Amino acid sequence: MDFKESLKDYQNIVNSQLQKYVRKEECPENVLNDSMEYSLMAGGKRLRPILALATYKLFKNDYEKVMPYAVALEMVHNFSLIHDDLPGIDNDDFRHGKPTNHKKFNEATAILAGDGLLNGAFIVISEDLKNSDSQDLPNKLQVFNEFTNAIDRMIAGEYVDTEYEGKTITNELLEYIHKNKTGAFLKYSVRMGAILADASETEIENLTKYAENIGLAFQIKDDILSEEGDEAVLGKPVGNDKEMGKCTYVSKYGLQGAKDILDKITNEAIEIVKEFDNSEFLQELALYIKNRNK
Repeated sequence: MDFKESLKDYQNIVNSQLQKYVRKEECPENVLNDSMEYSLMAGGKRLRPILALATYKLFKNDYEKVMPYAVALEMVHNFSLIHDDLPGIDNDDFRHGKPTNHKKFNEATAILAGDGLLNGAFIVISEDLKNSDSQDLPNKLQVFNEFTNAIDRMIAGEYVDTEYEGKTITNELLEYIHKNKTGAFLKYSVRMGAILADASETEIENLTKYAENIGLAFQIKDDILSEEGDEAVLGKPVGNDKEMGKCTYVSKYGLQGAKDILDKITNEAIEIVKEFDNSEFLQELALYIKNRNK
């Protein structure tokens, strides 16, 4: 099976699991539930849960143990997208080629839908912890602790990114923003899969380095696409970062400079993960992040 087929299979697995958590019962908050479903099932790459599943599969073949945590990842990711698009932050009108949540519903509903998805992730994980045996519990508690810290870092990165719009910042602060806003959650996705699969400390450490590189690569590629992407493919306007005065790898290093850094860290990620048997998918995933057009 080639990479594209494997990626599609993973996406189908994740989508089928997410569908189980869509709330369809008749209730006074039906519109809120529709708003949560609108963003959760809008599509997207499902990169974070796929990273967790693919990393777990380096060591074990079943998905049962990791699946609730993979679902929680995607819930939190979509919470962050809803809030990221709000007028008070990026003020975006489109995502995945469709109106953003606050445009489809309204701002208050979008805020609460994001809150609902964030809390939904904790419901999913707490249900799994409640039903876990004593043998699995230590690893799951470690994963839960890292999950909460990754969310904290993602929010911190988003704040710093917003706070420094239109201001000149150091290279170190730019990297800080990227490593936290996007990188922290991608790194956690890989660590989650490794920890739940009982990987060794050395294996977890090496996979963490791989994840740090692809997390930074993902955000640098976003910066590049914001500069030269195809709006019809991206499903959202191009040039918003420049218009809002955001400091990005493109504004800091130039378009070619950003591409050179992207090449370097992607190659480093691939070399790291090559040390693992059956890691072809994760190697190809690093290239997919680098070469994507949306």
